[in-house]
Amino acid sequence: MRVDTIVEDIVLKDLLCKDNLSTSQAAQLRNGSLEMAKIYYIGDWAVQLGPVYAETSFNHAPKGLDLINYGKWLVSAVQSSGRHEIVSVPTWDFYNMPPGEYEKVLEEYDIIVFSDVEAKNFQLHPQFFNRHLFGTKILTFPDRIRLTVEAIHAGTNVMFLGGWLSFNGEMGKGGWGRTQLRDVLPCECLEVEDLRESTEGFVAEGAIPEHPILNGIDLSSMPPVLGFNIVKPRPGCDVVARWKGEGSPAISVGQFGKGRVLAYTSDPAPHWGCNFVFWDMYAKLWTNACDWLVSG
Repeated sequence: MRVDTIVEDIVLKDLLCKDNLSTSQAAQLRNGSLEMAKIYYIGDWAVQLGPVYAETSFNHAPKGLDLINYGKWLVSAVQSSGRHEIVSVPTWDFYNMPPGEYEKVLEEYDIIVFSDVEAKNFQLHPQFFNRHLFGTKILTFPDRIRLTVEAIHAGTNVMFLGGWLSFNGEMGKGGWGRTQLRDVLPCECLEVEDLRESTEGFVAEGAIPEHPILNGIDLSSMPPVLGFNIVKPRPGCDVVARWKGEGSPAISVGQFGKGRVLAYTSDPAPHWGCNFVFWDMYAKLWTNACDWLVSG
């Protein structure tokens, strides 16, 4: 037996142990039909200022500055299989991209993830607010929503993930349904605030339990999430899982041109996902999602 075949078998056995690959997935990995993906994850970062201390009636100041990466759990989950690689960037990095930079991302990466990225980050640019720095020269930028829609139809895959600033979001701030993103979402956004929250939490149940995204996943063991975005099913797309007792889609998927799109309507990170990120099937769910997206 050739040495490279022995090494390949060792790698496959390691992946089977780490990621609970099915026999068919192992065969796909061996013959090259189970693809590895490059993933660009936008969102789920925050800057925390404070706490604020009031020392006198006239003096108060925030003391402390922390950069928080709430996306670290999703990053670890995607990397856990050893098959996919992921880059995580704050929403403000996406917002500040100069012309041409986002186009490079769409060309280089197989999956783009948007989580808590309200529509304004696609539609505006900081230079529009510093107009006095640029005289009277006409100032425009490529439409990143158009670029996203076109990229999906050309074969880029996308995950749209939930939060206060996703889908329609808090007080409509998400705004996805008011843009052309509605044409590539596998669900329909509400036209009003869509947050559904409870300290008792919500759990998902399978609507298509045989779907590859739910392969090896026991949703009955899922810990409660503290909220989700209410959306409606979209004709022609599949609802893979629903929020139990609520009826609203939890995971929806669709094909748009050559690209596949997944919508998960809760947050992959705290606070909604503060229990979810410690679920023993959390990593498996997200690696399944990546596998399905790039297998089309």
